[in-house]
Amino acid sequence: MQIKKEKPQEGTNIKKIVAIMSGKGGVGKSSVTSLIAVSLQNKGYKVGILDADITGPSIPKVFGLGGKRAISIEEVIQPVETVTGIKVMSINLMIGKEDDPVIWRGPLIASIVKQFYTDVAWGELDYLLIDLPPGTGDVPLTIMQSLPVDGIVVVSSPQDLVQLIVKKSVNMAKMMSIPIYGLVENMSYFECPDCNKKHYIFGNSNIEETAKNMNIDVLEKLPINPDFVTLCDEGRVEVFGKTYFGLCESLAKKVEEKIGGIEK
Repeated sequence: MQIKKEKPQEGTNIKKIVAIMSGKGGVGKSSVTSLIAVSLQNKGYKVGILDADITGPSIPKVFGLGGKRAISIEEVIQPVETVTGIKVMSINLMIGKEDDPVIWRGPLIASIVKQFYTDVAWGELDYLLIDLPPGTGDVPLTIMQSLPVDGIVVVSSPQDLVQLIVKKSVNMAKMMSIPIYGLVENMSYFECPDCNKKHYIFGNSNIEETAKNMNIDVLEKLPINPDFVTLCDEGRVEVFGKTYFGLCESLAKKVEEKIGGIEK
């Protein structure tokens, strides 16, 4: 049975919706979401992030939005903007304290996520990135069924177990008939700043073979970068895009190519 797609607020025009997905937690999905957002914003696109990880939201922290709150005007929620103008909606922008737990059952969480799309004044966006919670549960299913998602980026890390779980995410997207733009392997290696030698701390990656077997592309292999981790902890992820412009430019270009051109 075809489920009717939700519609956004009047006055909202979103050209492309991209969901960022991982089969398990701890692979840096939210970090990659943030990096893609900053990369596209640096290229002059209008970008928004819908943080659909209700029980473990981290997008506000990496963008330094702690203490800020989304307000509602005539029952329409206004997203919070980062210092460079990226629009963000997250449950942590609505609760009293950012470390308060969200102890809700699945159906309520799924309903809130839909409201983050239908009840938020997103305005004019070239890209809306949806940071999904890990796994293939209620929220990813709700997003794929109810929202007009154009495609999915899957985030992985080098371990063999993760590669197995990646296949579950990819197979879910295929079952929902949503295009997969490709894989991003996070924490792929560490490059020594003294000798420039690459060290594969989590073991040699089989991501190319995994991607080939699933007939999808590898978009990027991101290194372990202590500066990136520090800036995320400090809420200054947007600084990374300026400091490491080459890496961000490469990632944004590959995402652009997969999604298709958008007139700015």
